[in-house]
Amino acid sequence: MASPAPHYSPEALKFMRGLKRNNDREWFNARKPIYEQQVKAPTLALITAINEAMLRFAPENVQPPQKVAMRIYRDIRFSPDKRPYKRNQGAWWARTGLEKTSGGGFYFHVGPDEVVIAAGVYMPEREQLLAIRRHIELHHEELRRLLASKKLRSLMSEFDGQKLTRPPKGFPPDSPAMDLLLCRQWGVTAHLAPEAATSPTLIKEIVKRFEAAAPFVALLNAPLIVSKPRKPLF
Repeated sequence: MASPAPHYSPEALKFMRGLKRNNDREWFNARKPIYEQQVKAPTLALITAINEAMLRFAPENVQPPQKVAMRIYRDIRFSPDKRPYKRNQGAWWARTGLEKTSGGGFYFHVGPDEVVIAAGVYMPEREQLLAIRRHIELHHEELRRLLASKKLRSLMSEFDGQKLTRPPKGFPPDSPAMDLLLCRQWGVTAHLAPEAATSPTLIKEIVKRFEAAAPFVALLNAPLIVSKPRKPLF
């Protein structure tokens, strides 16, 4: 008999809802075994299964589960918000070669109020932002075609991209790609009810959206991938 598809238990959602109300170390540490068993372990199992599926359509984004899973702990060193924990358990599939930067990738998280599935570029570095904009100016028609795909539009929605109020420096104001060039991030997202996390169909819901968004992510990553020079034969 085949093993059930990885998913979360009702206890995982109960934990996340409790964490939302009690975001402090004392509460978390008393329930850390619950986090490890009901949230972290299923997340790693889910990532492993998604990795297997992604080999078919986004092999360059497949990463070890421990690298894909995001820490539940917040970095509060420079933040006025001193709550120590995130309100969701997330996962981020960076593209190979861009792990330490902010290239295009795939994302999901499970939280107390929803399951979020997303793909795109979210916080590109300054040089990456310029490279992506230059690439989009040349390939805006292809990008529009990908975003207008019936399959993608039926599964995910484009987000506003934190748009600028004036054309970015170095680009003509009358560029036919200007509406896309004004963006500082490019992505698509879907929001599911939190109960979707407890269904064995969770992996299908994630994978079908990742697959639909894969060409879009590949286009955004194209200008960020620097080919390594070949070594001389002699």
